Amino acid sequence: MRRSLLAALLLCTLAGAQADVQAGVQASAQAGVESRAQASLIGKTAPEFVREDLSGKQVSLAEYRGKVVLLNFWATWCASCVTEIPAFASWQKKYGGRGLQVLGVSMDDDAPPVRALCRKLKVNYPVVMGDENVGELYGGVLGLPVTYLIDREGRIVRHYQGEVDLKRLEREMRGLLGEP
Repeated sequence: MRRSLLAALLLCTLAGAQADVQAGVQASAQAGVESRAQASLIGKTAPEFVREDLSGKQVSLAEYRGKVVLLNFWATWCASCVTEIPAFASWQKKYGGRGLQVLGVSMDDDAPPVRALCRKLKVNYPVVMGDENVGELYGGVLGLPVTYLIDREGRIVRHYQGEVDLKRLEREMRGLLGEP
C-alpha cells in the first residue's frame, strides 16, 4: 500500500511539474510574440495618441514632430521604472533645448500616486495616463518599463524592454540629436 501511495504521489508531482513547464513554455512563446510585435514597429511611424497629462492638458505625440522623443511606459509600482526617471528628467533639462522631448506614459490605474511620485522625483517632462488601448498601439505593453526612441521624423528607431542601459540609451539619443 505504501508503494502505491508513493507511486501515486510521485505521478501527481511529475504531472504538476509537467504542467508548470508547459505553462512556462506557453508564457515564453507569448512573450516572444509581444516582443516581435514591438520590434516590428522599428522603422515605422510611431502610433499617434492624444492623452491628458497630470495637469489636465491635452498632449499629442504629433506635437513633438521635429524633436527626438524618448517615450517611456512605466508605473509607480515598478522599481526599475522609478530608477530610470531621474536620468530621464536630467536629460530633459540637459538636452531639451537641443531637441529632446521625454514623454512618460504611466500605466498605473489611478493618477494620484503618479502625481505624488512625479512631485517627489521632480519630473520635468509631460506624463500622461496610459491604458490598454495606448499599450496596444505599441505592440502590447505588458512588462515594464518599455521605452521607445523616436527620431525627428516620428519614426521609431529603437525599442527597449525592461530596465535600459542608461549610458547606451544616452549615446543613441545624442546621435539622433546630432551630438558626438
